[in-house]
Amino acid sequence: MEVESTVLEDGFVRLEPMSDDHREGLRAACDADAETWDRLYPFSMAGEHFDGAWSRMFAKPAPGCLNFAVVVGGRCMGMSCYLGIDPPNQALEIGATFYHPEVRGGPVNPAAKRLLLAHAFDSGARRVQFKVDAINARSRAAVLKLGAVQEGILRQDRVTWTGRIRDTVVFSVLADEWPAVRERLDARLAAFA
Repeated sequence: MEVESTVLEDGFVRLEPMSDDHREGLRAACDADAETWDRLYPFSMAGEHFDGAWSRMFAKPAPGCLNFAVVVGGRCMGMSCYLGIDPPNQALEIGATFYHPEVRGGPVNPAAKRLLLAHAFDSGARRVQFKVDAINARSRAAVLKLGAVQEGILRQDRVTWTGRIRDTVVFSVLADEWPAVRERLDARLAAFA
């Protein structure tokens, strides 16, 4: 498996390798929903937390991570990342996803996930996983709607930046499941066209 950082695009969204050009757009997107950062993420990118998070995540990305800006209509409206890229095991995680409230509930999430999943499997992935905070009902429903399989819950998996102890729900899509998941996503996206 060899996953490269590249532009991924369809008629709904453009995923660009995260760069300093996206910084202020992402800041504005994160600030549009500070409450979500307070409740549902293990870290915060809202307000005074943005610069530190940017430095940790994007200025010098961790090994095994590829970060994408989610661009809609020429504006950075969020982010999504490949995490824990594990070539020997042909596995990775899609996570650290956040969207501006204006683009939630439409084609942006299924389009972005369709692009990320296709790129991962075309690059030789055998397994793509998603990890979601157990209290994040919206994201859990969205991952299931993609066609991912819920595998289980990691109890008391993380301590969030607010001190709350998080349970994490693990989902996955395997390479042999990808054709059916792709077909399902394509049908959803066709309804938006």
